[in-house]
Amino acid sequence: MGREEGSRGPPQLQFPALLGCIAEHIDLIDDTRQQAKVRFLLRDCYLSSFAMFYLQDPSLLEFQRRFEDELQSNNLRGVFGVHHIPVDSQLRDLIDRHSHQPLIGVYSQIFQRLADHGVLHPLRFLHDEYLLTLDGSQYFGSSRLECPRCLLKEHRDGRKEYSHQILQATVVHPDLHQVIPLAPEFIGNEDGKVKQDCEINAAKRLIARLRFDYPRPPFIIVADGLYSKQPFIELLLDKEIKGKEQHPLHFILVAKPDDHKDLFSNIQGLRRGKLLEHKERVDEKGRRHLYEWVTEVPLNASAKSPIVNFLEYRIIHKDGSPGYHNSWVTDLSLSADTVEWITRGGRTRWKIENESFNTLKNQGYHLEHNFGHGSHYLSEALFLLNLLAFFFHQIFELTDELYQKARARFSARREYWNAIRASFRLFLFVSWDEVLQRINSPPLPAFS
Repeated sequence: MGREEGSRGPPQLQFPALLGCIAEHIDLIDDTRQQAKVRFLLRDCYLSSFAMFYLQDPSLLEFQRRFEDELQSNNLRGVFGVHHIPVDSQLRDLIDRHSHQPLIGVYSQIFQRLADHGVLHPLRFLHDEYLLTLDGSQYFGSSRLECPRCLLKEHRDGRKEYSHQILQATVVHPDLHQVIPLAPEFIGNEDGKVKQDCEINAAKRLIARLRFDYPRPPFIIVADGLYSKQPFIELLLDKEIKGKEQHPLHFILVAKPDDHKDLFSNIQGLRRGKLLEHKERVDEKGRRHLYEWVTEVPLNASAKSPIVNFLEYRIIHKDGSPGYHNSWVTDLSLSADTVEWITRGGRTRWKIENESFNTLKNQGYHLEHNFGHGSHYLSEALFLLNLLAFFFHQIFELTDELYQKARARFSARREYWNAIRASFRLFLFVSWDEVLQRINSPPLPAFS
């Protein structure tokens, strides 16, 4: 289905419907309290936290203090559907005590809406498949605060560092700056387990969840050299797990010589024998782009080694100095017609850092700020809500011309959200559309 619904995007992808999707999943959270004693609804706790992230407010405490004002409280009710906000300590405690697991389902549901309405078409990389980059990142670190889910790093001098980390999966495209985040996989310790969790174990859980959420996952996995090992590649290619038929996942994974000595020894032999396929072009700056590839080579010397296709790419500057150089293993078909595009796919791995993590950390989402750590679920729940705010903004950049027009009035993202937060202090709104209309309106005349 296309976007014939108009310049605001399909109704199912406009702000009220997306917010309703979050609210529906919040209502799936099992409220462990005695209902007769409930004063604040979980929905209000989670939606007010989401509102803080959506409006890119840097402080939960200050956010709640401002919304004690009657005008702003009415705006929170009208725009975000929040009726009663507990004080910050109560809010943190209530979120901390309740599992955030139902929120994971918001991501796949919204992704499916994007796919159903054709919004994802510009992000297609090959046929109907999308590049899905995987990368780990730390969003909390402390030498003092800790919880059972924290990862622990012990230094030789006795210092201990506690952290929360995630493995983020993000749909990217070489030609677009917008990205579509899927639900993250938290890298954290489980109760009763002594061994530390790690990124590769989180990746295995994430792949299992992808196959559950998407019966035919339309993804090409793009990741660094940590993932180009036999067990993970076998997991991606596996067509049957525990007797259940699976849809294999395509991949473009970085392969480095130090990690794949047998593979690169094989490649060197093929290069000496001039058995590698070769393509070269010179760009407008005089740089040479060199592509070498071979199909159906073993990943390693094991008798059960996966068979992969190998691609190496390098840039030589006009003066002869070396530039970018990388190599990948993939199951995608390599030919003179495809190697340049697949190389661009492999190089989009940087987008998860630049367009996702960098934006979340440095462009107003305050990802590494400690909004609350808690003892159980708080830190992870707040991360999910922050990422959902980013997800909403990415959707509106792709679909909503009113949002795009308002954003274009400001050169910097921070100034845009500063203006929106300021408008909440000055005007009464009953919807998010009214906020955008106010931002797009001419300045009010001065008092005479």
